[in-house]
Amino acid sequence: MAQSVHFEIFSRRGSKGGWKLVEVRNTRDDAITYAKQLMGEDVTGVKVVKETYNEESGDYLSLKIFEDGHNKMKLTPEQEDVPHALPCFKPDDFYSYHARKTIARLIPDFLARHKLTVSELGHRADMLEKLEASGTLLQHAIQKIAVAQAASSSVPVQQIIKSLIALTNKAFQRVYRDARKARFPLAKPGAFGALAEKLAGESDGRYLFNGALAAHLKDAEGWDEKVFRLLALMDEAGEDGQGAQLLLSSVDTVISEILSGSAALHELIGPQKNFGAAIESLVRLFLGREPDPAAAGLGLISLTKRFAADRLPDSRGAIAARITKEFRSNRRLCPESLREEFMTLRRIANSMVCGVGKYLSHEDLVNAFVMRSKRLITHETLGEFLAGNLTPDEKLERMLFVEENIIGAENKRLLVSFVFPIVQSAAFEEYFKQGKIPLLPRLQRLAALHLRLRQSGFQEPKRSELAETLDRLACAVAESGKLFESIEKKPGSPAEKAELLLRLFESDSFTEPMLSTRAREAMLGFLSRPGFLRFYVAQQGGQADTDAAISELVGMLEKIGIAREAGLSAIAA
Repeated sequence: MAQSVHFEIFSRRGSKGGWKLVEVRNTRDDAITYAKQLMGEDVTGVKVVKETYNEESGDYLSLKIFEDGHNKMKLTPEQEDVPHALPCFKPDDFYSYHARKTIARLIPDFLARHKLTVSELGHRADMLEKLEASGTLLQHAIQKIAVAQAASSSVPVQQIIKSLIALTNKAFQRVYRDARKARFPLAKPGAFGALAEKLAGESDGRYLFNGALAAHLKDAEGWDEKVFRLLALMDEAGEDGQGAQLLLSSVDTVISEILSGSAALHELIGPQKNFGAAIESLVRLFLGREPDPAAAGLGLISLTKRFAADRLPDSRGAIAARITKEFRSNRRLCPESLREEFMTLRRIANSMVCGVGKYLSHEDLVNAFVMRSKRLITHETLGEFLAGNLTPDEKLERMLFVEENIIGAENKRLLVSFVFPIVQSAAFEEYFKQGKIPLLPRLQRLAALHLRLRQSGFQEPKRSELAETLDRLACAVAESGKLFESIEKKPGSPAEKAELLLRLFESDSFTEPMLSTRAREAMLGFLSRPGFLRFYVAQQGGQADTDAAISELVGMLEKIGIAREAGLSAIAA
């Protein structure tokens, strides 16, 4: 068991001064010698505390090994040790929202091991006894709070620790006393509604009712059963009134604490193939979308139905906060596949948009997705995504895939810096100019990438610059492959050549604007050839109505960007 030891030297000044940490030493004799040297006219007391840190449990064991002093005024412990600024002032403060959140954060392992919520712990004497008997766990939790509190006040840490220990003992003794006197009611299902009505008007009614809830959940076998038992009690709430409000709010509070814990959520949603699947399960729960009955417990199914009906506001808020927190974490959604990572990111984003409202703000949601997107736009991640035997066009396609699945203008600005080296590389140009793939598939591939670039979320003028690069390359490929010359030399009438160009337009073979403009010019050239209309009508079967054929042709020309007037004036009889 790994441990480390150091010695803290404290001093106090004046008759009313509190203890102040002044030095830390590594050896016992050195610490005691230094403490003795501190004693003088201004220093009225010194002490040395041995701190032993257990690296495996994260706990501290404090032991005072030396103390000396000559206070001129004797103060009572209450006068000496009550700080001016405490996080809690009376035992009831431990049941407040912020106190419960803090406790859950300080002792998560203890709560998870015993399948407890903070509200249950605060009303069960047997669990409080186990917490007290857990060694230094409770002491270390108090020390953490004291250190944080001392940072924002002038009160010494040790003084806050003593006061918090005294306050904690009072809270524990209260529960022990009430348990011995059987003050916590024992109610069975069907009696909680009446119990809530009875206790609603009493000053400590909520405290006693939560004690009854804790006793009701004591023998539950797991988190799902606890949730199911609690939700069943909601049906006992009568009409709107103090009793119904007490019952519903108490149930909501306990379920929200369950949903705030990692261990409870893991058990509720069951094992998932990866982190992304787990978050998607939480999103479905938050949105009230019923899970697979074969894989979900009764508690989860019932909870989903309550969420769908927009009940349990605290619990839904807890799930929303949990999703946002998990999404901000550094864990990969799909560690085995970057493509699946991006697709999962997009699916979650599309689903969470439906949940924006009183439980989840649009701003918080966007910020969470922007942060996660940012972690994916790195040299290491993108380098991994582009690894392997990929062709230049496949690399560009992957970068465009990333752009479609990330959020944030700054992230897309950063991503475009990875796109430029791909598009402007000699390998990219060589692949399309001298590639073994036939000419038309190369042009269609360039046109498809060009369209995706134009529709991307990259900022101007970078987007236009990239699109222009592909358009120029497409023109060069068409020229080197003698596309228009080969069409011109093909045997056949001008109408047949014009129809070939129309089919190329329909198959998205031309980039905009330069290559498409060149194709339109070629089209107008074929239209103006003598006898075009005669050949065109004959091509339609010979019996077609001339006016109808012209109208149909002009409509097709308009689809490829040739104005009606220009097309009509170009058609030669």
